[in-house]
Amino acid sequence: MKKTMIGMLVAGALSGAALAQTTPIKIGFVGELSGPQAPLGQDQYDALMLLIEQNGGKLGGVTVQVIKEDSQLKPDVANQVVDKLLEKDKVQIITGVTFSNIMMAVHKKITDKGVFLIGSNAGPSPIAGAQCSPYFFSTSWQNDMQAEVVGKFASDKGYKNVMAMAPNYQAGKDFVAGFKRTYKGGTVIDEIFTPLNQQDFSAELAQVAAKKPDALYIFYPGGLGVNFVKQFQQAGLNKSITVMSASSIDGTTIPALREAALGMLTGSFWGPDFPNEANQKFVAAFEKKYNRIPSQYAAQSYDAAQLLDSAIRKVKGNLADKKAFHAALKAADIKSIRGNFKFNSNQFPMQDMFVFDVAKDSKGRVSLRTVAKPLVNHTDAYASQCQMKSL
Repeated sequence: MKKTMIGMLVAGALSGAALAQTTPIKIGFVGELSGPQAPLGQDQYDALMLLIEQNGGKLGGVTVQVIKEDSQLKPDVANQVVDKLLEKDKVQIITGVTFSNIMMAVHKKITDKGVFLIGSNAGPSPIAGAQCSPYFFSTSWQNDMQAEVVGKFASDKGYKNVMAMAPNYQAGKDFVAGFKRTYKGGTVIDEIFTPLNQQDFSAELAQVAAKKPDALYIFYPGGLGVNFVKQFQQAGLNKSITVMSASSIDGTTIPALREAALGMLTGSFWGPDFPNEANQKFVAAFEKKYNRIPSQYAAQSYDAAQLLDSAIRKVKGNLADKKAFHAALKAADIKSIRGNFKFNSNQFPMQDMFVFDVAKDSKGRVSLRTVAKPLVNHTDAYASQCQMKSL
């Protein structure tokens, strides 16, 4: 009887392990997939699916089922789709999340359920600090980081008078705060915060024209950035004022702006011209699949997919062992297409930060070109406020 019991236990363990590896892992993707901001979420989704397709429909050797949801830039809608993913679809992982107001609405709901959230864009300061969670990892940046590299660049260039403009919500405040944190030797002579969905900037541009700053720092993601840059050019301000941006003039907006954006500057962690082998393979595969140059939103989502691929493989598909899966995620055992990458204590990236200008590439296409690396192995300003709990 003793031998029989041992045999049954061994068989049960083996069948459980087999089940863990053969049952599809359900992954929820939440992002902006409609309206003016849709290109951001679409690039996140397309890059995630690119790696899954390259792996034959699997991550970590296990078949995955991705359930896509559009949060529509509305916190109430985001809560509804997250409730569906958690309660009806029973997803084990959620990734994506494009805007910070959406992240602030769903972060606690997801992590309180013990579901891992792998953010591939929004990085609001509260969840990098006091509201951090062991169930949340970011493969992008804490919002301020992209602003901080632009502030350092502005200091290095000796700009004495700068104005700042951004939408009036969490990310807008973070992006302005980050710029001011590293901008030294000059003065931010004015800060203008506009409603999140405002499309006409004529009144604000009149204020900029009147104050004649050396440079204008902006954060207007997606369609907001397209409208702003076009109106800035139409007002003739591009002839006398340098535009520095974060998450505004990038791979999702340049196709609409084209020559209107030439010479403008942006700060980020990644560019399509990075020479490392992993990045060049990613860019070539993305262009072949989707017939467009990938944006940073695609880059950070591809790294999110790589992170999941690595972590799922380490635990052999057994996500029920949350401590082991957490450790596998924290190890960040991937060849990031950005180069240097590891997680800080708050599970946000530690990474090099760059400045790019808009220029024509070797194929004559308007794209981003690396011009400086002002911050090396950069960490966010809020990690010290994170008292990370153990699982």
